[in-house]
Amino acid sequence: MIMTIRLAAIGLFFAASVAGGAAGAQNYPTRPIRLLASGVGGGGDFTARLIAPALTSRLGQQVVVDNRPGGLIPGEILSKAPPDGHTLMLVGIVIWLSPFMRDTMPFDPVRDFTPVTLAVTIPNVLVAHPAVGVKSVQGLITLARRKPGVLNYATSGVGNSNHIAGELFKSMAGVNLVRVNYRGAALALNDVVGGRVELMFATANAANPHVSSGRLIGLGVTSARPSPLAPGLPAVAESGLPGYESASTLGVLARAGTPPAIVNLLNREIVQFLGAPETRERFLKSGIEVAGSTAAEFAAVIRDDMARKGKLIRAAGIRME
Repeated sequence: MIMTIRLAAIGLFFAASVAGGAAGAQNYPTRPIRLLASGVGGGGDFTARLIAPALTSRLGQQVVVDNRPGGLIPGEILSKAPPDGHTLMLVGIVIWLSPFMRDTMPFDPVRDFTPVTLAVTIPNVLVAHPAVGVKSVQGLITLARRKPGVLNYATSGVGNSNHIAGELFKSMAGVNLVRVNYRGAALALNDVVGGRVELMFATANAANPHVSSGRLIGLGVTSARPSPLAPGLPAVAESGLPGYESASTLGVLARAGTPPAIVNLLNREIVQFLGAPETRERFLKSGIEVAGSTAAEFAAVIRDDMARKGKLIRAAGIRME
């Protein structure tokens, strides 16, 4: 019942965020904008550092990227910021899925934030070591059902996109794969290449060279449809597991209560930048697909993730340390 109320609240908060007129944006921004992002070096940092200068030129005030390690720190900071659009956050699913993995939270992802736009998506590629002897998703499912608890899959941390992708695969396929956790995606993928672990849901950029060389077998991409990031690979959903989809997402959020006109202005400027062909190409070269949604579409993504993946997390007993 509590989660049903929370999911419904997402729609209510969004409706409030778009119901207003132009008031509130005439003088915005009046000072530099702080864009909170994850730690230096990841996909979130890369995305933030492309969006920030574009917004700087479009809005006439400097947008400064503020990197904060750990998935929850940006959310805690934004939850205490004034609702005036001068503090924003570019984050992924950890923000709205963490309540399912923790007993306490420093913020409420529904109550405290307003969606601006879904910025980018980063699908994973399901890869297998050649010794596994499968060349398709259906072949893997058949093998895993025949040998429950025998095949391992590598992850880079509790609640990470490759972990959620694996748990969703297990649940939907009705198979028992054993998770092997590593302190980082590179270490995890190295052990799959070395044959010490059989499977991984790796990022396309990391997996593609190994697939091209034959060191790993690419079975499918975790996005709903085939991705330009994994040429020639089918979607998992169309190659053995209908309805499967588990791409990592990154979106821009503002503080709840930010004037609707400011939210609309930010959405327009960010989406226009993301839609430029040269922007899309630059992201693709870094293993990232541009999304650029409306605020309503981003709210729907959050709502769907919380309903579908939240249920999965609880059923699988996934807990963050």
